Order: sequence, then C-alpha cells, then structure tokens
Amino acid sequence: MSLHSVSIPVFVQILNSSQQILDKAIAHCAAKKIDQAALLNDRVFPDMFPLVRQFQYIADHSSGACLRLAGKDAPVPPREETTFEALKERLAKALAIVESVSAADVDAHASQDITFPMGPRQVTMRGHEYLLHFVMPNFYFHATTAYNILRHRGVEVGKRDFLGVMPGFPKA
Repeated sequence: MSLHSVSIPVFVQILNSSQQILDKAIAHCAAKKIDQAALLNDRVFPDMFPLVRQFQYIADHSSGACLRLAGKDAPVPPREETTFEALKERLAKALAIVESVSAADVDAHASQDITFPMGPRQVTMRGHEYLLHFVMPNFYFHATTAYNILRHRGVEVGKRDFLGVMPGFPKA
C-alpha cells in the first residue's frame, strides 16, 4: 500500500464526517438554545484542549501532513474560529488541500525526511513514520475527542456519523 492510499481517502472521509457532525452541533445549539461558545470551549478534562481546538487540529493534521508529504510548506493558519460555521470553513479548506495533492507527490516522500513543528521544537522523521506514527494517531485522537465532547453534551451523533461515508459500504 502507498502512503497516499492509507492517508488521503481517510482524511477525506473524516473531514467530511466532521463537517456533518458540526451541522448536527449547529442544529443542537439552535434547538436547545445553547450558546455555541459554551460548547466550543467545552473539554473532556481541564488540562485538555477545548472542542474548538480539536476541530482545528483535525484540519491542521490532515492538510499539514498532505502538504509536507508532497514536499511543500505547511503553514498553520491562525486559530481564530469562534463559531461552528467558521470551523466548517476551516475543515473545507483543509479538505481542498488534501484533495489537491497527487498520489505521486505523496508517495515520493515515503522515505524522505519530513521536518515539522511539535510545540516549540522541530522534529524530523521519515515520511512513512511521520504519517503512520505521528499524523494518523493525532488525527484520530482529535476527531474522536471532538466527537466525544459533542456526544457527552447531548448532540445526537453516533458511530455512523463519526465514520461518515466509507468506500464500498452501503449508504444508509
């Protein structure tokens, strides 16, 4: 399997499902008359990032990985979103980046060094190690944490919402 085949389709799937989950969060806040800011600032535990940051990281890990694996710069956009609609825009921009990289570019960097920021330092890993041991675990961690915060706060989302549209799987 190529790096492209184990990353791009997965990023597309979860970025799309995350947008659908945000639609449900928007509807939930409207129906229950909940201020979006209260939900956006909610977190699983006091020392964890809030919901807004979870969605930002879903976008940043996927788009940043695709750009880096394609040998391009991956600047992190400012994290200024204060509404679910703004988060949907960030996810849409990330999706456009993910869909813009070619399989050849991504796969060409499997054995190349990828240098990326991790907090205040720069880390270098081989492309395949970067994707499989850093990006994918972080991507799923933040997607799962976002889902769990919303689920815990009563947003009617389920496992099928999290998984989204899967290749070859019958549509509901």
